[in-house]
Amino acid sequence: MNKMTIIRLLFVLLSTTCIGCASECAEGANTQPKNPVDEVLEQLDKKTSEIKSYECRIEYKYIQKLPESEALRKGVLYYLKSGRKSAMRINFNTLKQEDEPEQKYMEQYIVIDGERISDSRHKFEGLWLVHLDYEMSEAKYYQVAEPNDNDTSEDVFDLAGRNLPILGFGKIDKFKEQFDIELVEQKNNEAADFTQLHLKVKPNSVYKDDYISIDFWIDKKLGLPVKIYAVTTEPEPPYGDVYEIKLLRPEVNKTIDEKVFDFKLPAGFGEPDIVPLKKDNQQG
Repeated sequence: MNKMTIIRLLFVLLSTTCIGCASECAEGANTQPKNPVDEVLEQLDKKTSEIKSYECRIEYKYIQKLPESEALRKGVLYYLKSGRKSAMRINFNTLKQEDEPEQKYMEQYIVIDGERISDSRHKFEGLWLVHLDYEMSEAKYYQVAEPNDNDTSEDVFDLAGRNLPILGFGKIDKFKEQFDIELVEQKNNEAADFTQLHLKVKPNSVYKDDYISIDFWIDKKLGLPVKIYAVTTEPEPPYGDVYEIKLLRPEVNKTIDEKVFDFKLPAGFGEPDIVPLKKDNQQG
């Protein structure tokens, strides 16, 4: 399983604030009625732009098709925006594989500004993803965005979208260049509770080597995404592996202590593997 996939899909799920930015600017000049997909994207834009903090339970399921296997990780997700800075953290606490009992399992992903990383041998600039694998006693630091003095926003979603192949960063017209998007009719009680968007990757899309399709479920009452279901290109169709993420019991704009995003290498871990965007960034 690609360790970066969980972060990529979470950016997909939580970065919808960036999707509708073109619509508002163009609203005065374009009086044509909006189609239902555009309306959904703009409603998401409005709701997510109001988020300053977010905390929820997270369930992350990986379904492998060949050979067949399934793994379910559960934990907690934190997101906090303070001024022009923001951070995100996922603490996985349990793992269930196949029919085996659920067991304790520690794995952590922290997306933070490089200034928060303490290491006298390296200078960490821009936005970084810290991955702590307790099973392997390994740490990896991935640079996901370089610093830019001209940024009007340094949100983790804004910056990471420049360098990771993540859906949802850019204007609606650019967004539609990559995907065919349609609303999916919900059945039974789901029609009253959820809106579903199905995104099919276009043949010339920059995502064509990663995904076949991605589905969102949006809670109508909450106004925010609560589930994503992504079908990958590996192994070859029709066997694509599946990544499913659920965000449960969300708490929006409630107090989160910034110390939640602090970390230090646990005892027994070796030196972290540092992966900058450019090799010349490796030295401080």
